[in-house]
Amino acid sequence: MDRGVIASLLSHPLDAAVVLLDTEGQPLAANAAARELGLPGRLSRYTGQLSGIRQQAAANGPLACPLPGTQASQQGWLSRLQAPSGASLGYLYSVTSDMASADMLCRMAMQSAGHELWDWDVAADRVTHIGISASEQAPPLAGLLEQVHPDERALVRQAIAAHLHDPATPFACQFRLRDAHGQWRWVIDKGSVVTRGADGQPLRMVGTRTELPAHRPLEEEFRSQLALLQRAQQAAGMGSWAWDCRQQRMHWSAEVAAAIGWDGNALPSGREWLRQVPAEARQHLLLSWRRLLAEPQPLCFELAWGLDPLLQQQLRVWVEPECDANGKLLRVIGQVQNISGQRRTDALIRWRTELLNRVSALGRIGGCEIEVETRGMQWTEECYRIHGLRKAPITLDEALALYTPDSRDSFESALQRIVDGGLPEQLDLCFYRPSGQRIWVQVLIELDKREGLPERHVVLFRDITREREADERMELLAHYDLLTGLPNRMLLREQASEAILEARDRGATLAMLFVDLDGFKAINDTYGHATGDILLKSAASRLHQNLRTADLFGRFNGDEFIVVLRNLVEPEDAGHVARKLIASLAEPLYREDVTLKVGASVGIALLDNNRSDFDSLLRAADAAMHAAKEAGRNTYQYYSQDALARTQRRLDIEHALNGAIDRDEFSLVYQPLVHAVGDQPPSIEALLRWESARLGPCSPAEFIPIAEKCGEIIRIGDWVLDEVCRQARVWQQAGLSFDRVAVNVSALQLRERGFAERVIALCNRHGWSPTRLELELTESALIRDTDALRQCFDVFERHGVPLAVDDFGTGFSNLHYLNRFPVQRLKIDRSFVQGMLHDAGTAEVTQAIVHLGHALGMRVVAEGVETPAEASMLQRQGCDELQGYLFSQPLRPREMVQWLRSSQEGEPGAHAAMIAVQGMGNLEAR
Repeated sequence: MDRGVIASLLSHPLDAAVVLLDTEGQPLAANAAARELGLPGRLSRYTGQLSGIRQQAAANGPLACPLPGTQASQQGWLSRLQAPSGASLGYLYSVTSDMASADMLCRMAMQSAGHELWDWDVAADRVTHIGISASEQAPPLAGLLEQVHPDERALVRQAIAAHLHDPATPFACQFRLRDAHGQWRWVIDKGSVVTRGADGQPLRMVGTRTELPAHRPLEEEFRSQLALLQRAQQAAGMGSWAWDCRQQRMHWSAEVAAAIGWDGNALPSGREWLRQVPAEARQHLLLSWRRLLAEPQPLCFELAWGLDPLLQQQLRVWVEPECDANGKLLRVIGQVQNISGQRRTDALIRWRTELLNRVSALGRIGGCEIEVETRGMQWTEECYRIHGLRKAPITLDEALALYTPDSRDSFESALQRIVDGGLPEQLDLCFYRPSGQRIWVQVLIELDKREGLPERHVVLFRDITREREADERMELLAHYDLLTGLPNRMLLREQASEAILEARDRGATLAMLFVDLDGFKAINDTYGHATGDILLKSAASRLHQNLRTADLFGRFNGDEFIVVLRNLVEPEDAGHVARKLIASLAEPLYREDVTLKVGASVGIALLDNNRSDFDSLLRAADAAMHAAKEAGRNTYQYYSQDALARTQRRLDIEHALNGAIDRDEFSLVYQPLVHAVGDQPPSIEALLRWESARLGPCSPAEFIPIAEKCGEIIRIGDWVLDEVCRQARVWQQAGLSFDRVAVNVSALQLRERGFAERVIALCNRHGWSPTRLELELTESALIRDTDALRQCFDVFERHGVPLAVDDFGTGFSNLHYLNRFPVQRLKIDRSFVQGMLHDAGTAEVTQAIVHLGHALGMRVVAEGVETPAEASMLQRQGCDELQGYLFSQPLRPREMVQWLRSSQEGEPGAHAAMIAVQGMGNLEAR
């Protein structure tokens, strides 16, 4: 605080006594009124006893402060002085002019009446006498009791102890006291405790002492004591009252009217005064009165006076019963003190304190002061809450022990820089609460320098944990894969690009590995995404365990991972690492009663002049990975130009497929399926062909898997179904005889919502019966049993759409799905047909497939039949239908019309007879 402001304040002719204290409670300056009352000396002597009140004033605002060693009329107020920043500057102790005047009146009254007023500082055990024989010294009570006659000494002690223990028990005692000449004189002491601490312990007791000379009439002595008591009551804002039980009347002193602010001529008599008490307070009063009548004991309680809430007064009432020798209640006497001002002040302080606490809690802002020299520290309640600690003294070192080493060093360094003349600093620090919870705080540190006060740091703490966690969450979402916790494609690109630049500068060997899980898609389709996620996390963990700390590892996409090997000794070391990674994935994963196994195809690309950035390495590694898959999977391949060419070919096909339907690049060819026995009309299978304007003719085996991967197969499949139904209807109207038309359907089409309904709608639009449209499915399409797939097959079953399993025996060979779905035909893969004449085991497989199909009530079709011997053996095995170049190659629509017409014009059983004749000839040749 500025010295000029202090000097101006203390030199101003104020009516109040004012003392300026430092933060430790020591007087710094006082005005004339305070010096006249001797307040600086008393405040200096009782600095320690007032520390608790100073803390309360610092936390709660202005507070009534009893000053030990002063008169009751000199009770003042203590308030904290603070800077705009909130830092404590010191305290202000003040006594109003009314209190000082009351003190002078008491002195005059005592001098005129010949009484002494004594004031006992209970905490410091010092007694001060003011009056005709006032002493400048303040001896302890034990010293004064030595002057009491030994016969009355115990009586005096008991009377004092009884009053200290129970405020309702008045203190009044007559005893003999040794005077300055060594003579015994009779005196009477009366007094009461006027101040108690927050814990209820007495702090200050005030009373009077009157000599009882033999020549002074008792009535005169009584009047003087009564006058002195009235003066003391006025100074203390108290009044007396009495209730005469016999006359049923209430007697009030004038001080009571002043205490309660009564503006009438006289206070109500009888029971009329009860009408001035609110109903709730009246019930409490009557209950206390009944208790007093039942058991006359001193009481002390608080009471509301007045019916208007705005003018209502809060009173503290002391009750003392007087009984006769038989214990009958004669009179009730007591005192009343108006405590409305104190209650309003307390309520205001509580409201302001609660408001500040709420604002502080809402903003999560705590504060503390740290003395530079002693490192002593004071915390606010919110600061304790932020750190998760109970409110108790804490040192700076104990608080810093909660912080992480980096945050602790940053905080200590900032304190030192500011002490050395640096500017205020703002830091983000991290610590852990005793519960283990991590907390982030934003800290603002300033240095407070004030003349006459020790230097101290003012520190504000703001809880920013939620903000930091949100930032970390955003960082995690932006740069890390949530399933595996590995760096995602974006972060991996940044890290790998830095590693590539470093390797190029140092001339070090660096390799990129592209890891693709083999068999993951089938497991994901069969057991669901939850199982697939478990498998991915397990695979990521196993791969990570076989890499060095310096290597980079991240999830690139789906079941694909990227590994960047840094600082390799030899290029061949990349192959050694690839083998370790493949071996780590070979171990099966057990989930409940299911054993899951996957493999890995790994492509390796080395950093060189042609592949010197992330994208070029990625393309090369991806091409090498596809080469590893084509080499048989579960192996690794180094990058080569051929692998890159195949990868480029796949990319070109994918681009060319986009818009191929609109460019009318697709066409259909048809191949007949003939019956092995009998003259039934043949069936027809539609086969897709594509001749790209950019790439030329493309094999279905090449472009269909790519179409399935990029999703274009859905549009292509719908086009095929529409064209087949249209063409079949045209042939039917032309009078051509054939049984059904078969179309290959992808697993992606079956999973497409509304696919079955679209198939039925296409048949209806072209007037083609759904019962004559056969859908050929692969085994992989039936493995995953889902609600959508069952719903699709339910629609097919209701409309009689026949289903066939194409290439049976080359897939999972899980026969369980044959019972789950309405399959009518099994098609033996051509690889079995071509090998059965030369391999007895293969022939047994085809025979087993025929028996299995018939046992399940299905018909069996053999595809790829190219020789009469193959047809004859299949006929003997009981195969129902045959398809292959032996009967016809795939034909364009016009050619298929000619074939159907020639088939109709031939003799009955021509196909079966041809098979039998050619088969016999084959046997004779052998």
